[in-house]
Amino acid sequence: MASSAEGRATSAPVYIEEPGVSKWLFGSSKAAWIWLVVRWWLGYEWLHAGWEKMTGPGKAAWMENGKALKGFAAGAIASSKDPEHPQVAYGWWVSFLHWVSDNAVWMAKLIAVGEVIIGIALVLGLFTGIFAFLWVVLNFSFVFSGSAGVNPAFIIVGLLLVLAWRNAGWYGLDRYVLPRLGTPWHRGELFEGRNAGRQTMTG
Repeated sequence: MASSAEGRATSAPVYIEEPGVSKWLFGSSKAAWIWLVVRWWLGYEWLHAGWEKMTGPGKAAWMENGKALKGFAAGAIASSKDPEHPQVAYGWWVSFLHWVSDNAVWMAKLIAVGEVIIGIALVLGLFTGIFAFLWVVLNFSFVFSGSAGVNPAFIIVGLLLVLAWRNAGWYGLDRYVLPRLGTPWHRGELFEGRNAGRQTMTG
């Protein structure tokens, strides 16, 4: 990206080059060990949370009758009725929570299984950027429902993982999968030949 404006037309766009530390952190395989630690930590957190829902003492409330999710939604809806300091501040989200409560039986299963899948994918470094984004979305849903806790910290780290999608899975399956499958804007070697997908992962 060029940062010089010399010789350009007045209406031409100006491209500002990103700092070297950003290039290294979010694009170099030499920084991949940082994201490996982050991935394993967050992956374990999600895998453990989902596995507890699927197999722990509260299994029935998540995998059979959805009572756990229905109770969570009911609590969030109730907290939205505080006239001065509602924990759920958006009316459209309250409407969504009512829908969640009505469909809690199958949505509770989806959340539990989804947490396990996200955890496994992050640990293995498979489609890291995609699963980190899904994980951020799930965290935002908890925050919108008035449940903060560790979720804001998880959101920040998750967004950093999304930004580091090119090298976050270097020590993982992405190192082999992304060059072959490619991205929506750059076809991999399975579609363009042996070497076309190499540009998705940087050295």
